[in-house]
Amino acid sequence: MSKSIKSVFITGAATGIGRATALRFAGEGYFVGLYDVNLLGVTSLAKELGSSRAVSGLLDVTDYRAFEAALKSFVKAAGGRLDVLVNNAGILSCGAFEALPAERQHALIDVNAKGVSNGCLAAYPYLKITRGARVINMASASAIYGAPGFAVYSATKFFVRGLTEALNVEWGGQGIAVSDVMPLFVDTPMVANLNERPKSIARLGIQLNAQDIAAVIWQAANDRKPRVHYYPGAQAKALVAMQRWVPERLNRLSTKLLTGY
Repeated sequence: MSKSIKSVFITGAATGIGRATALRFAGEGYFVGLYDVNLLGVTSLAKELGSSRAVSGLLDVTDYRAFEAALKSFVKAAGGRLDVLVNNAGILSCGAFEALPAERQHALIDVNAKGVSNGCLAAYPYLKITRGARVINMASASAIYGAPGFAVYSATKFFVRGLTEALNVEWGGQGIAVSDVMPLFVDTPMVANLNERPKSIARLGIQLNAQDIAAVIWQAANDRKPRVHYYPGAQAKALVAMQRWVPERLNRLSTKLLTGY
């Protein structure tokens, strides 16, 4: 692979936002790394894109050594560069906190929080030698204010937000920009296959699709002055504005109304 062609490594690339992001970057001329626990999905997508534009592999983001190995293999195939890391892999469950089994809570934490931390740490040696490198972490509007019915999921996204803010400062001086993307509900298989339908979806609807988020990820990867947080859609922007300017008790009340609590 030519060293002049930019590269992007995407986790959770088999479906939904990850797949849409891969298609967007490939269409823009990037060499794309497609990684997921769904090996069949990423293998099929890599075949669709062609060997000159993509490679794929099995990756459990909770396994740090596996993440290291996947990145090492990808960067070699990409000509020694890693321009963009997209930490997209995630899982979702909803319902009352006490009704969610401990094993599922731990899985949410491992994939959504530890997986992002693993990705940033394993990618750092390659990011620091690639001029203008970017990290884009998938967070959620549930990291604007704790989301009832999604307590553990929301907490993991607060972790992503905090990690993003800290690394944006730590790595900024090294030429690595770190951002996150914080949408509300997105029309993806992950949302469609929720274990139950939360009242917040009935009240807010699903206004975004995977292509919308891929467009925002592309923007974050290419803004001349990238922001720390990107809020796709009018609803997320309204929520963050309310969080900033409305008193705490009103934020809490609006959260209760939107989620049916």
